[in-house]
Amino acid sequence: MAVETKFVVVRKGEEKMTFASKKEADAHDKLLDLAEAFTDWLLQSGMQMDETQAENLGLYLAEQKEAVQHILRTSKLPDLNAATATEKTESDAEGSKKIRAVKAA
Repeated sequence: MAVETKFVVVRKGEEKMTFASKKEADAHDKLLDLAEAFTDWLLQSGMQMDETQAENLGLYLAEQKEAVQHILRTSKLPDLNAATATEKTESDAEGSKKIRAVKAA
């Protein structure tokens, strides 16, 4: 018999996601906190949108936090190639190590 530890993110009594590590669960919980803050801010803005639209936009902004921060700092869109390279670097660090060919001198 195997024993598994699972970390469950619960919001308003509803299970949102299950993770194998506490770090991943905490990161997702933080993302949901940020999305909730964006949603509340959007609903208070007085713009014409329903709660579902505000929630969807709030979650999108939270997921794109780095891009939003870049735009606020520089007033320019982030370089999509740099964002893709950063995501690949992070996934390489988290996941399996890749073997790279090195040119001999």
